[in-house]
Amino acid sequence: MREHPETPIFGPEDPRLDPPNPPEIQPARSIVKAISWRVVGTLDTLILSFVILSFLGPFFGLEEASGADKLRTAAWIALTEVATKMTLYYLHERLWSRLQWNRTLDEEGHYRDGRRRSATKTATWRVLASADTMVLGFVFTGNLGTAISIGGFEVITKLVLYFFHERYWARIRWGIIPGSA
Repeated sequence: MREHPETPIFGPEDPRLDPPNPPEIQPARSIVKAISWRVVGTLDTLILSFVILSFLGPFFGLEEASGADKLRTAAWIALTEVATKMTLYYLHERLWSRLQWNRTLDEEGHYRDGRRRSATKTATWRVLASADTMVLGFVFTGNLGTAISIGGFEVITKLVLYFFHERYWARIRWGIIPGSA
């Protein structure tokens, strides 16, 4: 039985397999995608941080605080995350726009991302983003247990949200200059 070689991540090894004029993903598309994801992600972090500070904070030794103080801390985490995550997301998106793995050209010259690509992109983003949230959680609470809880729970909620965000954006053609099929 003959094994088929795995497709290279950065494109075909044989230049004849490379399309002569591939679609070009514009940086503006990456920026708009980053903003749309950041709105969804910030709301999730705000709600999740508030819930964890309210219910799990005392188990980790956080002093009892008023609801307003918990909301203020959750807001600082979520709003600071806007700047850090926008930067990280843009860089992540630009890197993935260069990788050709699990991506095909349709008859109109647009890229079609496969489910494995979307799932892998989701996982790599989640590792990076959750580490960022844990660091911010620690900075604003001073409590490692709370920071890990916020980052840990967000892995679940954001994996689901991000996957559907990617699948939605895979259908939008704006910001992609078609190539030849």
